[in-house]
Amino acid sequence: MTQPRFAPILEQHEVREVQRIAPPAPWEPHRPGEFRPGSGARRAPGLGIPGPDQGYALWLADRFRDRLELGPSEHAEDVLAAAVAIALCRASLFGRAPVATDVELALALFGYLASDSGQSAPWDLVEYRRERIAGAAHDYWRRRAVADEVTEAALRMTPRAVDELRDSHRDGWRQLLAP
Repeated sequence: MTQPRFAPILEQHEVREVQRIAPPAPWEPHRPGEFRPGSGARRAPGLGIPGPDQGYALWLADRFRDRLELGPSEHAEDVLAAAVAIALCRASLFGRAPVATDVELALALFGYLASDSGQSAPWDLVEYRRERIAGAAHDYWRRRAVADEVTEAALRMTPRAVDELRDSHRDGWRQLLAP
């Protein structure tokens, strides 16, 4: 509020000019945590791709625990750990944090969720996944190897498309993985 000139006030109480501040300089990522890979990000086995809020995938994966269809000698902890690794690859491919669809796709790739048609995973897929995923909860490199086997085309699919491809013909699941 302005002060009239005729009001008796002390000099230190007068309204002073506003200090003008220059606009901020454009922001640039300069810390390692701010790294954002572009479309030319190098994808190599064991390298991984960074993405935001990756710990959220652990919570999302635990929500699928009751829906898992496990074979003999398969453990939910191993399956969910491998699914998180695949889900993080898919989320970072799209440049975002993980969502429930990422985890659902990861579980559908290996036939851990019943498809919409009610079919279970083929026996050869069950054998394939059993040896690949066993012990994944305690072995980072096993999880990375499982995530690296999934093709980029499979990561870009929807869980329903994965189910349809797997159910359409007997070896449909092999097109999704690159062993």
